[in-house]
Amino acid sequence: MKKYIGWIILGTLVLYLVSIRVPVMTAVPTLLSWLVPILMWPTLGKSAGSQALMLMGTGAVLLLFAAHRDVVFGWQDIFAPNLPLLGMFVAVSFLGLANTDMEDDTLPRGKKAVIITAFGTHLLGAVINLSVLFVFGDRLQKNGSLTRNQLIILPRSFCAAAWWSPFFVATGVALTYAPGMLWQETLIPGLLMSVIAITYSIVDVCLFKKEPFPGYPIRVESLTVPIFFAMAVLCVHYFRPDISIMNLISLISPLGALVFMKSRPRLPILHNFINTRLTSVSSQFALFLAAGVFSTGIKAITHAYPALFTLEGATFTPTLFAVLLGGMILLCIMGVHPIVSISVVSPLLIPLHPENSQLGFLFLSSWAISTACSPLSGVGLALVSRYRASAWGIIQHNWHYAIAMWAVASMVNVFFFH
Repeated sequence: MKKYIGWIILGTLVLYLVSIRVPVMTAVPTLLSWLVPILMWPTLGKSAGSQALMLMGTGAVLLLFAAHRDVVFGWQDIFAPNLPLLGMFVAVSFLGLANTDMEDDTLPRGKKAVIITAFGTHLLGAVINLSVLFVFGDRLQKNGSLTRNQLIILPRSFCAAAWWSPFFVATGVALTYAPGMLWQETLIPGLLMSVIAITYSIVDVCLFKKEPFPGYPIRVESLTVPIFFAMAVLCVHYFRPDISIMNLISLISPLGALVFMKSRPRLPILHNFINTRLTSVSSQFALFLAAGVFSTGIKAITHAYPALFTLEGATFTPTLFAVLLGGMILLCIMGVHPIVSISVVSPLLIPLHPENSQLGFLFLSSWAISTACSPLSGVGLALVSRYRASAWGIIQHNWHYAIAMWAVASMVNVFFFH
């Protein structure tokens, strides 16, 4: 069945969208989603596999302890809490089909090149996600590696889009683990954070790390696709606010990608995409499904032993926000996936009745900052494996960025949510 794994992943998305209107169908996409990591287990990365096993094992133990105290959750709560997230993840993967391979004989250089590359990576990455890192990286690399400054600008600019882009999985995670969060309420502070983060990075490269910077040749037509998708999501959500942002993106992304597909003939290209490139999300399937089991286990144990897992009397103060954000960033840099720390923090904070969008901003901030600075995040691993980046070098170049953005995010939280 391995040769059909791409179609199983596609089936997860399609049947999840069907189950929105026909809830009785939910069991089918759930089963398909679990088939993915089971069939692909031998090919999963060591880090993803070990984290998934740890999360699932811990979650199962917690669920058993809770069941002993007569706290039992249904199968959907255990096996399918992140199904909408996976549907969105598969959907945005199709946006890679809308890439425009822009060729140019010469690469722009200097400060202007830094600015163009930074904002180009950010705007395109906000819609077509991780594929933009490879498009830019492959164009800029020399002898299979990137310069220090390129390794600073590309991941920081790309990851900063997690603060605001509805096409980022980070937004789906925040919407899932901060129930009731309104994306519109995190949009302005998120945009502000991304501008500050990119500006910080540009100043860092131009003033403090003076060396030649070959940049990416952005053309106006390359911005057509991200602008279209952003406008489509905003317009449809305005007229149909009853449709969640995640479901909207899950529907619009694949359809829009097919419309904007540049490669021909379409059908063989699409067939090849499903059979080869779509299978690359299997590690994320394993991690997100395991995180769902783990999160439900945490929720169950907090219900079973409320006295042990309570912050009763506490409030979600700016100090608590800053402490939690710092801890979550540190854990991710050490190799813990952001969704793991988010799945732990969420059930502990929700009983405090925090403002939902503030909780969402905490999760978005932890994702945006930590994934740019950790050599063990998806972005970091891509840089290490594909462009020979040094794991220690990534930490060394970004520790001050992490501290600065942690401080700024803590202040933005005070300004917008208190």
